[in-house]
Amino acid sequence: MKAIEKTRKFLKKYRHAWVLLYILIYMPWFLYLEQRSSVHYYVIHSPIDNHIPFIEYFIIPYLLWFVFIAVTMGYFFFTDKWGFYRLSAFMFTGMTLFLIICTVFPNALNLRPVTFARDNIFVDLVKFIYRADTPTNVLPSIHVFNSIAVCVAISHSDALRKHRKVQCSAYVLAFLIILSTMFLKQHSVTDVIAAVAMACMIYPFVYVTEERKAPKLSHQPI
Repeated sequence: MKAIEKTRKFLKKYRHAWVLLYILIYMPWFLYLEQRSSVHYYVIHSPIDNHIPFIEYFIIPYLLWFVFIAVTMGYFFFTDKWGFYRLSAFMFTGMTLFLIICTVFPNALNLRPVTFARDNIFVDLVKFIYRADTPTNVLPSIHVFNSIAVCVAISHSDALRKHRKVQCSAYVLAFLIILSTMFLKQHSVTDVIAAVAMACMIYPFVYVTEERKAPKLSHQPI
């Protein structure tokens, strides 16, 4: 009986996990976009891309993105329910817009190097990413958008405002992640600009408007 009661309390406490079911919408849709054929892709390119060198060492912050997003989502999930809801709303709105854009406007890149000047573990990791991730469905960059999303959530957290080093470290990591998308030739400058623009458009609806409606819920603990 105690185990059942503990389970019931746990499910009640963390019932906001339901929003994570969004993955059941996102992943099938994204995989469809990655695997579809017989479509004409619009090649994304900016003249600035030609002046950005390939630097394989940026694979480190690029891969840290996965940890960055997971840790931040986990932090808000377990400590700040309202912050978790807003972060999820911000991210999932942008990710849905990304899917819609790529569905009606198939896009791709032609920036990846064919040969590499060096042969090291960092280049090997880049090659692995290239094999796992097709150069399609790139605009806007989800790497960039979600990095901005978690930084916004961190900046709005009263608890994290007391830990300025944590906040600053997150901002620096996000900046390096954004740079990595371009220096690894995973994204064009255009993709990055589009992601920033999308974040700027969504931000007022998720944070500014909601804080005006319910200021007392802005930082609701678990």
